[in-house]
Amino acid sequence: MARLIIGLLIGLVLGGGLVFYFFVGVPKSVIAPGVPILPPDPSGLPAGTAQVVLRQEFFNNVLDTIFRDMKTPAFPLGSAPGDTIEQQACKSEITILRDGSGVKTELRFEDNAVSAPLAFAGSYNSLAGCFQFTGWAKANLALRYDASQQVVFGQVNVETVNLDGVNPLIGGFVTPLVQTTLNNRVNPITIIDGKQIAVGLPIAVTNGNLQATVSDVRAEVKDSALNLHMIYDFKGAPTQ
Repeated sequence: MARLIIGLLIGLVLGGGLVFYFFVGVPKSVIAPGVPILPPDPSGLPAGTAQVVLRQEFFNNVLDTIFRDMKTPAFPLGSAPGDTIEQQACKSEITILRDGSGVKTELRFEDNAVSAPLAFAGSYNSLAGCFQFTGWAKANLALRYDASQQVVFGQVNVETVNLDGVNPLIGGFVTPLVQTTLNNRVNPITIIDGKQIAVGLPIAVTNGNLQATVSDVRAEVKDSALNLHMIYDFKGAPTQ
């Protein structure tokens, strides 16, 4: 009888994993709008280029404020949570933590890249019961620019998920579910709205307006800072 029960549990877990991969597929990120931001042109930047420097400490101070003063970021795990008594008692949900599992949720600028360890805790309501788990994810932050919206987006790409002390059979199902949830729910992240730094300057002596919008963005990570090179397209227009 014990072997039968164990076999049924293994079947439920493995079956759930196969169903997940069959219907959901290999975990992927929601692609942010726009195109990937390239590094600066080796031949030099155009004359109409402004530089915005965002240091690592700036981003992590923002995270400190979010975790200290705002609601802790939490996302439904997989499909939207139900409203039955059982599901309310054990929500399928993942919560991002400031600290946990020996890591700190933060951004790290190094090796010309942005990495983002993410500590988390969560629970999963399954046919075999309620599973509580903790762990951390290794992620990177890719940058994209959407010229139509004039917005620089960040896209979090979760590379690996590390669960603390979870049975490998359970982890085989929960791990890709966590990875997919983080990739889909967190993205995209607005970093800079170009409309806020667009130029609209009246030149009285010319009876005209100097206008400039961001046509392209280049980026590089160095000296623990994200350097964004905003390339402007300048135009003049008569005063309306």
